[in-house]
Amino acid sequence: MQDPTVLIVLGVVAVLLLFIVFGAFFTIRQATAGVVEFFGKFARVARPGLNFKWPLVESVVGEINLRVQQLDVKVETKTEDNVFVHVVVSVQYHVLEDKIYEAYYKLSDPQTQLTALVFDVVRARVPKIKLDDVFEKKDDIADAVKAELSELMDDYGYGIVKALVTDIDPDAKVKAAMNEINAAQRLRVAATEKGEAERILKVKQAEAEAQSKALQGKGIADQRKAIVDGLRESVDTFQKSVAGATAHDVMNLVLMTQYFDTLKEVGASARTNTLIIPHSPGALGELVEQIRHSIMSSDLQNRTAQSVPEMTVVEEHGHGRRH
Repeated sequence: MQDPTVLIVLGVVAVLLLFIVFGAFFTIRQATAGVVEFFGKFARVARPGLNFKWPLVESVVGEINLRVQQLDVKVETKTEDNVFVHVVVSVQYHVLEDKIYEAYYKLSDPQTQLTALVFDVVRARVPKIKLDDVFEKKDDIADAVKAELSELMDDYGYGIVKALVTDIDPDAKVKAAMNEINAAQRLRVAATEKGEAERILKVKQAEAEAQSKALQGKGIADQRKAIVDGLRESVDTFQKSVAGATAHDVMNLVLMTQYFDTLKEVGASARTNTLIIPHSPGALGELVEQIRHSIMSSDLQNRTAQSVPEMTVVEEHGHGRRH
């Protein structure tokens, strides 16, 4: 039978051996890197997977994330025209695999360092740009941020993948004023377009009215021509049918017929505002006589005006005679 003390010692030794054996192995997750120190001094970088370290003398002091990370920085600054804006810059960065030592030991808080650099670049660029141009030149601001950060952070083991200006937020009053300016411009354009549309509509209506009147005039002219042709044929036919009938008699009969047809049409309407002139047979004859007299007088005046020669004025020097 063995001594209990020996068994206890053997058990402790076995436990220590197991602790040492299993403590010599460790794992690193994918997309990360482990920092191994030997008695507090940097020894090496442990890659993803199963790794070995010397028990008791080496230790894994930390892990570094190798994934691309994003930092959103909100910067308050002013533009060249003294308008305060909030500019949100998103910086995408990652640890350079060949500079894990610098990334772990040189910077205790990389996000704080990045934030300070973004503030510095944005506040150096935006005050040189007017508010209206800030929105158009946001890509230039982002490129400047990336270039500046890439140069400075490379010494600390960090690479800048992309810098984006994701938001530009002026003061609420400034935004309201900008919206009013935009609305006024759009209303002015709308008024111009509306006026142009109304002008085109009126022109088209005038053209249509002119064409309509031209067609109406042509129709009236054709109608009068047809009436004249019909009267002429009626007069010729009546003179041939009735012996001794003159053109004067035929015209009186035609006018009388048209006169009674007109009265019939006027009487057929319940509501009318037609003005009736004297319409007795005697008055009709007098009306015809007046019309004929007017036509003959006009014709006579035209002939007289054409037959009278033009007056020629001749002046003789010293005599003062005129012809």
